[in-house]
Amino acid sequence: MGLGASTVRVAAIPPPTTCRLVMRRKEGPPELVEFVVAGLEAGQQVFALGGPAYLKDIACSLGASGLRPDSLLRTGRLVFLTAPDCLSTLLKSKNPFGRGPLQPNASLVRWVSDWSWACSNGIELRTVLGYQRRIHDFVRSLTALSVCTVDSEKLERSSLLAMLADHRRASKAAAQAAGAR
Repeated sequence: MGLGASTVRVAAIPPPTTCRLVMRRKEGPPELVEFVVAGLEAGQQVFALGGPAYLKDIACSLGASGLRPDSLLRTGRLVFLTAPDCLSTLLKSKNPFGRGPLQPNASLVRWVSDWSWACSNGIELRTVLGYQRRIHDFVRSLTALSVCTVDSEKLERSSLLAMLADHRRASKAAAQAAGAR
């Protein structure tokens, strides 16, 4: 018997270009930690943007999951971006990670953003939504998987609905742009 040649077609499936918004109370839901852990276990680079307390909670949860956040941070597999300080770097530069933590050979990036810090600092909702849109545009340029969170107790119902509507608009626009390619 001879060896037959066969052609195998592999369709490249683009990663999702939408971002989920998770409303939470106090601590983040287990699905956020699962999202981060799954990315780290798959060898993906994970970025987490949030206030200091939120980032500390992620580190503690990762430690409780058997991972070593200090080691992951040191190697750059896990990157913490402390808000609001990181926003000026991310939003003003054309290439914010030109010499920074983004690993160009990473298989895929996962991004978690918590916006509770902005809501508790008295920043106007319009400004928060503007930050969100710009971060989403940046994250989409990385073809990253992303999740946004907000502590529902820190926002009024109307603000939560506005944030949810903004996420849906951004997701719909991203899906249409991906379909046009």
